[in-house]
Amino acid sequence: MKLAVLILTFILTACSTSPTGRSQFLLFSEESAIASSRQAYTQLLTPLAEEGKIDTDPKLKARVKRITSRIVAQAVIMRPETKKWDWEIKIIDDPETVNAWAMAGGKMALYTGLVKQLKPSDDELAQVIAHEISHALAKHSAEKMSIATASQVGVMAVGIATDQKAVAMTGASLAAALAITLPNSRVMESEADRIGIELAAKAGYDPRAAATLWNKMGKLGNGSPPQFLSTHPNPSTRESTLRRLAPEMMPYYTAKVKRPTFPVK
Repeated sequence: MKLAVLILTFILTACSTSPTGRSQFLLFSEESAIASSRQAYTQLLTPLAEEGKIDTDPKLKARVKRITSRIVAQAVIMRPETKKWDWEIKIIDDPETVNAWAMAGGKMALYTGLVKQLKPSDDELAQVIAHEISHALAKHSAEKMSIATASQVGVMAVGIATDQKAVAMTGASLAAALAITLPNSRVMESEADRIGIELAAKAGYDPRAAATLWNKMGKLGNGSPPQFLSTHPNPSTRESTLRRLAPEMMPYYTAKVKRPTFPVK
């Protein structure tokens, strides 16, 4: 009886709600997820920095920061408490990898392969960045960390391969790193799509680019599927869903308003 009560209490205290009102299973508080993600972010990127593979293209870095700073400004308006986050995006020099990700607390990475292979316009690149920021806003990192930990994946000491270099992690930092490699559920993707296209439009980027971005991604996936699709499921209806959302977002995009920026490292 006591065990049953304990299990029930555990389940109830692990329940939370996303910004869209969806019920979430969270063993980690957002604050805990942010702290663990900060640690994992450093552990993942330090070996790459030592190899000279971080922020090697000043022009691309400036372009990405310019776009990101406008979208983050809208994220802060949507969730004012995220003003305290240490927003940061790093460009990983890997022309073969088409990928981008975000951790809890606004720690992000974009691979040069996404830009080189997709050749996105600023509007399309903004959709990628806004989508990743939306995962952070919707506490998806904490949610996936919780799922990984509950399934005992996140509590095992394993090496995570980062450009052929293993980074040893354990506990919460391991769960945070696994959160960017585990596939997102369709529910999480729908939330990130909906929030992301709105953030990008409010930041002054054409919402119609969301559909063209996924059209490009789909064509690229006809050969060897890009890594982005391994963590971001791409159901056949996704492009059409985003295309239907675009008209709803157009007033944000066409509004004659000032587009603020927010400092991003």
